[in-house]
Amino acid sequence: MELDDITGAVVDASIRVHRGLGPGLMESVYELVLGRALERDGLRVDRQFPISFTFDGMHFDHAFRIDLLVEQCVAVELKCVDRLAPVHRQQLLSYLRLANLRVGLVLNFGAGMMKEGVKRVVNDLDPSASPRLRVNNRR
Repeated sequence: MELDDITGAVVDASIRVHRGLGPGLMESVYELVLGRALERDGLRVDRQFPISFTFDGMHFDHAFRIDLLVEQCVAVELKCVDRLAPVHRQQLLSYLRLANLRVGLVLNFGAGMMKEGVKRVVNDLDPSASPRLRVNNRR
């Protein structure tokens, strides 16, 4: 599957979960239910995927965890807040950089409608991609 297909499947599943459960539950509930929904859709999902990295000669073993890693290439960070803050996207971008991943989604299950709570974050996406989808531009 292409990255866009995977992210599309994650967004579709998150909308189904949000419609079924509604907003405002604990993130752990959405993580479990969304993970199961994606697996039923035939996708590989790792929950609480540990990331290790080295910086300035120091190694950080299992320094942070990605809520869901889908098909070993799309990081999904779940939130349940009234409104996403810029720091939520920055957190995911840092995760993408340190884990050497290209695409991630911040999904806010606290939003009234799921489509309002979806943010796509990219790390060094190819220049052919739409400029509005690029967060990290090194030009």
